[in-house]
Amino acid sequence: MGTLEQGLFGGFSGKVGNVVGVCRQGVYYVRSLPVKVNDPKTEKQVKQRGKFAVVMDFLKAITPFVRVGFQFQAEGAKSAFNAAMSYNIRHGVKSGKEGVELDWPNVLISRGSLGGAREVHVEIAQGELRVGWDSRSKGNARGDDVAMILAYNSVKQQPVYDLNASKRATGIAAVRLPRGWEGDTIETFLAFKTADGIEVSDSIYLGRYVVSPGSFI
Repeated sequence: MGTLEQGLFGGFSGKVGNVVGVCRQGVYYVRSLPVKVNDPKTEKQVKQRGKFAVVMDFLKAITPFVRVGFQFQAEGAKSAFNAAMSYNIRHGVKSGKEGVELDWPNVLISRGSLGGAREVHVEIAQGELRVGWDSRSKGNARGDDVAMILAYNSVKQQPVYDLNASKRATGIAAVRLPRGWEGDTIETFLAFKTADGIEVSDSIYLGRYVVSPGSFI
């Protein structure tokens, strides 16, 4: 309880609500108590923070890819990176044994209206991730569209990618894998952009593969 020393409009000492009055050498000082910030860490908050963290770690590792793949999803102050974050937090995560994790088949690293690839096949040979597809063009796809491929090492959280891997008409593209990846698991993706960079396709998840030591022979 506070005590009025000089009437209603004078100084006071003690505590009144969140205000404390102190008298020092005949001079009255007033200060407010620090506000206590509650951080309940509800299950929903913890889950949302988990989503943000796993998506951020992945996208930060492939930022140059995302800047191309999500460039047309950027609006106003929202960057391509932020657009990719927003999409994948909503659609690209799931709850697993270890908590929140990326739901790889639903992750997008490129998003657009350009036609994708059909009849895709993948192999790891001679130290490369090799991706093939039906080279015939349909819809708005063109033979000079440029293939973009990504291999992401989910063990080491490291990517290798090529934003100009080959032309659609060639029907095949490849990216070199580091020798230190033997025995590691990789997540793989393919997307296309037009030759002038005006349009991009949705990325295609190609699957999960283990890089065997024999892959480099």
